[in-house]
Amino acid sequence: MPVVPADRLTHIGSALLRAAGASKEEADAVAIGCINANLAGHDSHGIIAIPTYIDRIKVGHIVPGAQWQVVQESPATAVIDGHWGFGFHVNAKAMQLIIEKAKKTNVAACTVFRQSHVGRLAAYPLMAMKEGMIGLATADSGRSPKAVAPFGGREARLGTNPISIAVPSDLEAPFYLDMATSAVAAGKVMLAAARGEQIPQGWLVDTDGKPCTDPTRLRKGAALLPLGGTEGYKGSGLAAMVEVLCGLLTGLGFGIEPTGRHNDGCFMAVFNVAAFRPLAAFKKEVAEFARYLKATPPAEGSPGVFYPGELEHLREQQRRKSGIDVEDATWDKLRKLAAEYGLAAELGLP
Repeated sequence: MPVVPADRLTHIGSALLRAAGASKEEADAVAIGCINANLAGHDSHGIIAIPTYIDRIKVGHIVPGAQWQVVQESPATAVIDGHWGFGFHVNAKAMQLIIEKAKKTNVAACTVFRQSHVGRLAAYPLMAMKEGMIGLATADSGRSPKAVAPFGGREARLGTNPISIAVPSDLEAPFYLDMATSAVAAGKVMLAAARGEQIPQGWLVDTDGKPCTDPTRLRKGAALLPLGGTEGYKGSGLAAMVEVLCGLLTGLGFGIEPTGRHNDGCFMAVFNVAAFRPLAAFKKEVAEFARYLKATPPAEGSPGVFYPGELEHLREQQRRKSGIDVEDATWDKLRKLAAEYGLAAELGLP
């Protein structure tokens, strides 16, 4: 398993995407987004995803150069059609739009539809956090194939439907949540499959409704379980609400479309902290709250308490120094793509 510096992986990802038809702006947005996910420890949304995105370009499911369009708006809201462009690119522009709106209206929100996979969801609330605002984002996969069984079921009817919230603070590591409403993200199961690893019980249920530890079964009818284990109705309920915000409010609908085209629908909102209380005082108190949580005496066998977002920050620091592990299956796909596009020598992927 090669260990590759983040800058080199970003360059490889961007070059391959450009060769597949993406503009430099689009390719950089996707590659940087993927490698930032690797740095944070979310390898399921990292460089492993780029060959899949290129496959989707080849079959027309992602349209390089697509012009995103605001189809409806008010001073505090927007509805955005991504015209099947790169989700990384479309969603970032949508978030920037509502940040600018919130500077005037204090609270702003948007829906985004007809765009490809948006990657690591935290990227968008973190944009608002840097502007002194609380950012919120949720996402689902429209009517593309589902991966998660509702609580008590054995057939996938829901997406992994993540939720992310980021909050301004005086902390060195950003204070934010980024979570799937399933037991794990589907990409973590596919990552285990690529690495030839078994997965823990509680992640998958097979077509007979029995626990499953073989990650390759996810593509053969098995379904992810909702977050919560024996209390999975909580994760299932959260996922259903995300479907309402990102599938029904966007007009994408629910269920499964025969074409199987991946279609991320997103709902995003921002809240200008200064409209509620002075920003400096709020940031100071969020940091004090985080330190209060960390001061909790640890449970037996625990390394201690981490506040939301802290572990990702620590992983990023470590991986920027030591590099990013890339599983052999993914590295081989990158090498084959480099050869296909005549970039093997340029990218050092013989």
